[in-house]
Amino acid sequence: MYESYYQFTHKPFKLTPDPDFFYHSRLHARAMSYMEYGITQAEGFIVVTGESGTGKTTIATSLLTKIEDGIIAVQLVAPKLDPEELVKLVCAKLSLPVEGKSKSELLGYLELYLNKLATKGRRVLLLVDEAQNLPVETIEELRMLSNFQRAGKPLIQSFLLGQVELQRILRSPNMEQFRQRIIASCHIAPLDLDETKEYVNHRLLKAGCAVENLISDDAFELIYQFTNGVPRKINTLMDRVLLYGFLEGVKTIEGNIAADVISEVKSETFEPKNIPAPKSLLNEKSRDDFDVDFDFESAEEKSREGYTAKGNKIREAAYYKNILEELVDAFEEAAKRKAEIIRYLNEK
Repeated sequence: MYESYYQFTHKPFKLTPDPDFFYHSRLHARAMSYMEYGITQAEGFIVVTGESGTGKTTIATSLLTKIEDGIIAVQLVAPKLDPEELVKLVCAKLSLPVEGKSKSELLGYLELYLNKLATKGRRVLLLVDEAQNLPVETIEELRMLSNFQRAGKPLIQSFLLGQVELQRILRSPNMEQFRQRIIASCHIAPLDLDETKEYVNHRLLKAGCAVENLISDDAFELIYQFTNGVPRKINTLMDRVLLYGFLEGVKTIEGNIAADVISEVKSETFEPKNIPAPKSLLNEKSRDDFDVDFDFESAEEKSREGYTAKGNKIREAAYYKNILEELVDAFEEAAKRKAEIIRYLNEK
């Protein structure tokens, strides 16, 4: 609807990953470089983590457009599969027979298939998305699959993409052998304010936007505060913002437009309605004109009293000293009990 109004050639903020719109932030570019490096090494695991919506799938999709002909790339979105189910899924993706076959039979078919590919100078790359859903034993199965080799070269390689929980899984003591095969890992954090501006402007430019400064700085600040720099959230919000701008007949998205849309989205998603105003709008005129439910007096009072950025009151030093002393006492007591238990067991 708004594409023609703003003279776009494409829709700039689609939710589905689109390699043409891939934004190379510092961390996204690093993750892509690590994956490309992993491909050149033809062995080992690459691990990319990040919270939901930070662009891991987009990176994988972009990587697929660069895959050379000698690599058969298989993209898996991993539910909670046990090792046998994983092997079946991999075989099915490679068009191997799976119906009524045991795990050992499937592994036999897979090894035969991989060796045939190797004779033609080809190999398989598994891109495992949402890998945090995999049980430890299933991740271990991926390691076992990497043992398929020919002339000392692996026939199958895996890249794992997952949310932060994947880091916790890989740090567990029984994952030591897997960790030894990780040749590179990267964590994608949300964008900062400047990167959020660059991300939005990048997608607008890719969509054919010919208008400079379509989004004002005030609007950018609110967009960043609401989305916390998560690309998927930015896409969802910006789509609504541009639609709202089209319906209101405005050519530039100012802070009040972004604030109105954020209020609507909050009411639809059952989030708190209070929207922090951008610093540039905190003056007497903007307090009257800025149509959001924001308690300026309360914010100023908290600022005078001393609060953290998250709204927690800053207390006297003695308060924190008492907490630390209590923690030290608790740790000492726990250490004593542990020593007593060890002594008791040694005596037995």
